[in-house]
Amino acid sequence: MTAADILSDADDHMGLAVEYAKEEFAAIRTGRAHPAMFAKINAEYYGAYTPLQQLASFQVPEARMVLITPYDRGSLPAIEKAIRDSDLGVSPSNDGNTIRLVLPELTEQRRKEYIKLARTKAEDARISIRGARRTAKDALDKLVKDKEAGEDEVTRAEKQLDAATKKYVDQVDDVLKHKESELLEV
Repeated sequence: MTAADILSDADDHMGLAVEYAKEEFAAIRTGRAHPAMFAKINAEYYGAYTPLQQLASFQVPEARMVLITPYDRGSLPAIEKAIRDSDLGVSPSNDGNTIRLVLPELTEQRRKEYIKLARTKAEDARISIRGARRTAKDALDKLVKDKEAGEDEVTRAEKQLDAATKKYVDQVDDVLKHKESELLEV
């Protein structure tokens, strides 16, 4: 394995950490309704836990309302139970064909809880990025030790690795800043 391969692997892992953070942030509720809020919710459907996105379609007719139309009407009670048991803090109403959710206004305390959750998710992503950096650094050090690469080449690669680490941590910070401003928006 060459220094370039190691850097490429590290870059891939760091990029995945940023994508993970974006997905996690999308699932955190803001003042507006959006289908991504339901990405992490699973409903028990015929004995197996299935993501809601696979069981129903989502429409957002108003800023704080979501209409959920199950593909199979038999799954309606399971979807309703999964939403009620989730941490969204909403109570679904069911008309026999669709589930209607009206999202309450976020209280100041709930917004702060969501910001704290977002910061935790961002820190998880940063830890993952630093872990990828550490793994790559160890692999680069092993190249020098095994005399498969020169010290100059590895020093250049380490500088590139540090630059990539900073770039991806900054991306996570930017996504976090955007999510925090979204949560504080009334």
